[in-house]
Amino acid sequence: MSTNSSGFADLKVFGNNVNKLIFSIHTKPEVKSIEELRGKRIGVTRFGSSTDVAARFALRKFNMDPNKDVILLQLGQMTSIFGALKSGAIEGAMVSPPTQFLSEKIGFKELLSVTDMDFAFPNPAMAVPGELIRKKPDLIDRFMRAYVRAMHRARTDKESTIRTLAKYTTVTDPVLLGKTYDFYIGKVIERAPYINMQGIQNALDDLGRTLPAAKNAKPEQFVDLRFLDRLEKSGLLKELYR
Repeated sequence: MSTNSSGFADLKVFGNNVNKLIFSIHTKPEVKSIEELRGKRIGVTRFGSSTDVAARFALRKFNMDPNKDVILLQLGQMTSIFGALKSGAIEGAMVSPPTQFLSEKIGFKELLSVTDMDFAFPNPAMAVPGELIRKKPDLIDRFMRAYVRAMHRARTDKESTIRTLAKYTTVTDPVLLGKTYDFYIGKVIERAPYINMQGIQNALDDLGRTLPAAKNAKPEQFVDLRFLDRLEKSGLLKELYR
């Protein structure tokens, strides 16, 4: 959610890539519970990022204050987080596939799956300025059709999708790539970029911890469902998944 000096910017969410946080906390095998991370260092990418939100959510679920009970460190890239875990610079790491599978392969363990906690959250949201919607709605309609066709291709052409994963993640291990594909297609990716309104509310609630204006904001202020509605009515999804 973006803001400007006068409050919330003219930004509209028209779809979500994923509707939940997809991270795990990884540690050395000897760590048995999340409570053992009290006073320890946990790596995230950036403060305010989805890794940061996931870490804070998980800690609060176990009655831990993320600002007092642990040390959250922003380390930039997922590869940097993993490197810090391997070197011992941090005791806990927020990771997602394929990094989490590589982490398990070399001996670290999943202490907690935030993914399995099913915390609704736009991760990330598809958003554009309201002006673009007003001036070029057909552009967004075309994007939506292209997106669902791509998701269908990913579901039905595993080999091609894995090649694409290898290209953009630089992972070459076929086992890790296969597990990553099964994870995202089986547990995460939906047939269309549906919007979970509770997830938008959760994002506003999180933002409200540091931005007072977000406390009174409503999800409907930031969501435009017309493109998902038109996609459903077009019959494209039925055609693809008949």
